[in-house]
Amino acid sequence: MPENTTMPPLASNATLTACRACKAPSPYLFLPLGDHAPAQMLIRPEDLDRPQPAFPLNTQVCLECGLIEIADQIPADFFRHYLYVPSGAARMHTHFHDFAEVLAGIAGEELIVDIGSNDGLLLAACNTLGCTTLGFDPAENIAELAAQRGVETFLAYFTPETAAQVRDERGPAKVIVTTNTFNHIGDLHTFMEAICILLAPNGTFVIEVPRAKEYIEHTEFDNIYHEHVSEFSLLSIAKLAANFDLEVTDALSLPDIHGGSMRVFLTRKEAPRAPSDRVGAMLAEEMGSGMLEQSTYDELASRVEEMGRETRAMLDDLKAQGLKIAGYGASARGNTLITHFGIDTRYLDFLVDRNPLKHGLYSPNTRIPIKPVSAIEEEAPDVLFVLAWNFFDEIYEQQEAFRARGGKFLVPLPSPQIV
Repeated sequence: MPENTTMPPLASNATLTACRACKAPSPYLFLPLGDHAPAQMLIRPEDLDRPQPAFPLNTQVCLECGLIEIADQIPADFFRHYLYVPSGAARMHTHFHDFAEVLAGIAGEELIVDIGSNDGLLLAACNTLGCTTLGFDPAENIAELAAQRGVETFLAYFTPETAAQVRDERGPAKVIVTTNTFNHIGDLHTFMEAICILLAPNGTFVIEVPRAKEYIEHTEFDNIYHEHVSEFSLLSIAKLAANFDLEVTDALSLPDIHGGSMRVFLTRKEAPRAPSDRVGAMLAEEMGSGMLEQSTYDELASRVEEMGRETRAMLDDLKAQGLKIAGYGASARGNTLITHFGIDTRYLDFLVDRNPLKHGLYSPNTRIPIKPVSAIEEEAPDVLFVLAWNFFDEIYEQQEAFRARGGKFLVPLPSPQIV
């Protein structure tokens, strides 16, 4: 997650002319969110007076496969220094521990490769089960954190060339897994070529990623930003996989992870396995939700604008009462939300975040200072505007002292409310 304000010129246009999954032409532009600096581009204090690069954030949808997507405008090497780590949320520790048991049951003693392995939280859990593992990540600073957990990281982007190098050095992978990384990939077809190079003939590719159905139902527009270029339907993954002789053999919904995610298992068609009943049920569920209908997205765009009006009205009322407001969570999705809604230092005195790598920096676009969570007690805001709303239950439990002194929460999604 870079923290500078210089970026090379764009190499791509502001809208897609074809779906990156199924290649259908002309995805429908339904939610132009204006110009945003990349949501993960936090600002150093010495750069506050410098302009940030800002690019159009134009949300489109493929009405052939249900992939919600934006054009990839992030330059090469953007992810070589990164600040997001999953270990900042207690829920992810439990989630990855349980997930590791699933992966270990598939892999046995054979190799598990995690693409976008980050700080090694998932693979560390696999290692405790006796698995053979390797992480793939381009961020050297994050790989150092993984090493402290005993996780080995191949420091590179995942490409056909690096996949072939690892296969030649370590052998094919029985399991390749990627969690909340698949939605970062601009060129999905090249990525899938690399999967097919590294995956063993009887191997399983497991994708865990936020799901488009929940994006629509809960108006989660903030989960699309310049680094999260896609929000997948199960249908979009199935259509993409078919281009590479892979098929979806199992899938399950994860409603409590990142606002609603899914876990999808793919295997080679040459090693056929009967799909579970859950695959057909989830595909039927998607079709029943109107995912391929233009009107669904027109209605969603209207809800986003109404949400913005309601949220600003609530904040205006709180400020009129003389209350002090801080934001909880210097997250990328939160930066998308406050940028689009025009919520800046006029409303929020500061943001807090549990990730120490973000402390002392400022949010992109809005330039709100980011402080440790301890600032809630030190500076005593009256209201916490919960930008990390997908972890609200966890935040609510942690902030017992804040609640005890009468503190309230403003939660913007799925609809603005005071708690």
